[in-house]
Amino acid sequence: MIRHIVFFSAKHEVEAQVVREGLLALGEIPHSELFEVALNSKVDPLCDRIDVVVYAEFKDEAALAAFKAHPTYAATTAKVRPLRELRFSADIASGA
Repeated sequence: MIRHIVFFSAKHEVEAQVVREGLLALGEIPHSELFEVALNSKVDPLCDRIDVVVYAEFKDEAALAAFKAHPTYAATTAKVRPLRELRFSADIASGA
């Protein structure tokens, strides 16, 4: 299983919800086993620059690649990119 985690910060904090709503479209892509988009609760003061988190699980690297190749992925990226400042991502292979 591949765990795909992406962190976003909005250019303007008031746009964090708009970024989240834009990213929700990625959940319509059929290749993920689990897909979530949430606002960062910012409980940890050291993580206050991250506004939105995407968490998804994929069966394997091929499923993740198919997800990223889907036209909705490109359309969502084009919509969200102008609203975000930072984007960090990590893909973790898990045996769980």
